[in-house]
Amino acid sequence: MSSSSQEERGYGEEAKNKDIAYNEVLHDHDIAKVTTQDARHHAQLTEEELVMQKKLRRKIDTLIMPLVIMVYLMNYIDRNNYAAAKLQGLVKDLNLKGNEYELGLSILFVGYVLMQVPSNLLLNFSGRPSWYIGFFVIAWGLVSLLTSQVKTAGDIIACRFILGLVEAPFFAGVLFYLSKWYTKGELNLRMSIFYSGSLLSGAFGNLIAAGILSGLAGRNGLSAWQWLYIIEGSITIGIGIIIVFVLPDFPHTWKLLSPEMKHVANRRMAVDAADSDIDEAGGMSQIRGMKLAFLDPKTYVLAIMYHGTTGAAGFQNFFPTLTKTLGYSSTISLILVAPPYIFMVIWSLGHSIASDKFGNRFWFFVYPIPLVILGALLFMFVDNFGGRYFSLFLLVFVFATNGTIYAWIANAIPRPPAKRAAALAFVNSVGNAASIWTPFTYNDSQAPHYVTAMGINIALVGVAGIGACVLRWLLTRDNNRLERMANADATLTEADLAHLRKTAELEGIDIAAARQLQKSYRYMI
Repeated sequence: MSSSSQEERGYGEEAKNKDIAYNEVLHDHDIAKVTTQDARHHAQLTEEELVMQKKLRRKIDTLIMPLVIMVYLMNYIDRNNYAAAKLQGLVKDLNLKGNEYELGLSILFVGYVLMQVPSNLLLNFSGRPSWYIGFFVIAWGLVSLLTSQVKTAGDIIACRFILGLVEAPFFAGVLFYLSKWYTKGELNLRMSIFYSGSLLSGAFGNLIAAGILSGLAGRNGLSAWQWLYIIEGSITIGIGIIIVFVLPDFPHTWKLLSPEMKHVANRRMAVDAADSDIDEAGGMSQIRGMKLAFLDPKTYVLAIMYHGTTGAAGFQNFFPTLTKTLGYSSTISLILVAPPYIFMVIWSLGHSIASDKFGNRFWFFVYPIPLVILGALLFMFVDNFGGRYFSLFLLVFVFATNGTIYAWIANAIPRPPAKRAAALAFVNSVGNAASIWTPFTYNDSQAPHYVTAMGINIALVGVAGIGACVLRWLLTRDNNRLERMANADATLTEADLAHLRKTAELEGIDIAAARQLQKSYRYMI
């Protein structure tokens, strides 16, 4: 028996003994709940490759998913501790006036948006996500820690801008990174589990803030909000160091994989995308990928959809302020933030499993929209505690769309990887641009109902829903074209031939090879 086989058998026994709840969910989900597109994918793998694929998937789930969830948890905690700090004396200590607090909130996303596309192109070009992502995790942890020492409004605004710059490479980078490891039938659940890190941060970040407020305020001459930044920034730095040394880069470079498992890892992704999922070396591949992304209308539709849902989710930056309108103390207000987030973590996982089981993205993106609209209306017009707190549970349904749209981006723009990286970064940057202007809609003068902000939230999810309808039409049209091209007896239209010529030109192949690419891929709608 080869050493690689012994290693895989040993690892299989070790993984079998690991009692990790979410890993069992992933394993069962992937084996038992196979979509139509997965069936097409599996049919092109041999029996031995299918067995190897199960081992590979468990290996990926056991190491990669816990790491990215842990980092995303700290990403949102470090970003959103600004909202918790508002209740802990930051505004008073820094003598913030007028809209300076909202400017500090907004400015983070200016830096965040500016760095999106360049950072993702560099990530795909570098080939070392562990070093690249790990470095920026350490950097934003350091910025967060040093924010504890700011003295003026200018200081906090500058720190927030820098925090946006160094946080930018992470999110779109991880979306692209996961799309290099998981097939389209596996992505929705994994991206929802990944996104659960942000929801958990909304719950536990505010619980941590409540504990600091009650236990560390005034300790060693520091305010509670300063301790918040020191503690959370230090934890993030430690996690960044772990990422540098532990996170694997890509399947074809992971040293713990045997040659056979590397082959299966690359082959299953190539079959899933109907093409190789490894870019050619050199900077031209990144430039071409960016060109392909910007020529694809689906990129813009997805960007508009994500802008709508991200803008409607802007209340998360004011969640402690919204719960404060319920009439309780600052500590209780922070605690009241947790239940809606915990509820949505559980709901979104079931939502994603169902989406993968039924092989559908459209309806799972659309159904939360009327619930969000109802939540906004209740918050605008209801005064009693029960109705207003229930409205927050409805508003958080906007987060259920996120795992779906992340997976939909990777499904709708599958290859080449450089195109996918540029598209993910562009969609994420346009989406997060909503966070630049939405903070100014939550004006304290409109408390406790924030009618303008909630009205805008209704309009934004409406726009996202319209975008989903347009995307569904585009993908249905493209699948019909793929069916015609896959049928050797079908007569191709002039539009089909033009599409093949364009694909051949951009991919650097002939017409016959371009038609062959169409045979095994269908977009998930």
